[in-house]
Amino acid sequence: MEIWINPACSKCRSAVHLLDAEGASYTVRRYLDEVPTEDEIRAVLGRLGLEPWDITRTQEAEAKELGLKEWARDESSRDRWIEALARHPKLIQRPIITADDGTAVVARTDEAVRDALGRHG
Repeated sequence: MEIWINPACSKCRSAVHLLDAEGASYTVRRYLDEVPTEDEIRAVLGRLGLEPWDITRTQEAEAKELGLKEWARDESSRDRWIEALARHPKLIQRPIITADDGTAVVARTDEAVRDALGRHG
């Protein structure tokens, strides 16, 4: 299990605290320092069952500068979104937990963290 976090994010700190409280075995990825590649983002999207625009923080200043709200949300635009996430990792919704069963969750609530903990391969 791996959790992608921004240590400055309260939801990330809360998720890590809950993982620790549950005695979970996991690795931390500070994704702003260890930026995911486009292929890693594609893999996580596949595990999440989501599209790149579903995990994009569109309220961030960088998103506004890029005009993301105006971008098409369709298959032909998918690579453009993924490239933007790889170049601007701050735009990636957090935290993301990759579960042991090959799935992943955006763990913004305690329920989502517990859901990830319950997913065994």
